[in-house]
Amino acid sequence: MPLLEVKNIEKSFGKTSVLKDISFNLEKGQVLSILGSSGSGKTTLLRCLNFLEKPEKGIIKVNGETVFDANVKKVDDKTLRQSRLRFGMVFQQFNLFPQYNVLKNVTLAPSLQGKGSAEEIEHKAKSLIEKVGLSDRIEHFPCQLSGGQQQRVAIARALALEPDILCFDEPTSALDPELTGEVLKVIRGLASADSTMIVVTHEIEFAREVSDRIIFMDDGYIVEEGTPEEVIDNPKHQRTKAFLAKY
Repeated sequence: MPLLEVKNIEKSFGKTSVLKDISFNLEKGQVLSILGSSGSGKTTLLRCLNFLEKPEKGIIKVNGETVFDANVKKVDDKTLRQSRLRFGMVFQQFNLFPQYNVLKNVTLAPSLQGKGSAEEIEHKAKSLIEKVGLSDRIEHFPCQLSGGQQQRVAIARALALEPDILCFDEPTSALDPELTGEVLKVIRGLASADSTMIVVTHEIEFAREVSDRIIFMDDGYIVEEGTPEEVIDNPKHQRTKAFLAKY
């Protein structure tokens, strides 16, 4: 049984249809990369998975459990919060709390969710901060960190809630090339540790290296899906070929 099942998701903003009959599965421990031009629907898809946007149609299942069904019109806040916790989200723009240091940024959400004692939460947070290579910055505030360091804190923060699936929305788009490398190194480490991840990225070679599956989106549709060898090296659809020709 797939860890994630997405069935017939559709999303519009006003009269503009942004996601059109989106369906795919993701197995536990797999990395799925989503490629496509700006405006193709990639970020909106991630926001629907994280319940930051509500699709008009479709079903989302995690571990066989339905966490979203567009036919259910009213969902209580507690259920929504629990469903949202199944997905960890790392945004383009870090979104750290500027008034808190690195340790507090990572421990805050688990503390609010009651994910253990204060000692347990702090111990785990320190372990995650070490995992992303920032133990020497644990008392620093976001303004004292580079963009790459801030993004690594954001990754540790997302991992602290132990999500089933970790989602990245263009995690290096706000970084210069030197800092991009350090963030991609952390994501590579997570991939090799069998984390289940969805990565929206424009880093084609990175997607080829870490992904088990690739989705190429265009104009709200999944145009092509397969292994990196199938989609990147041997694309069949003309739109995929035109997109990849730019890289």
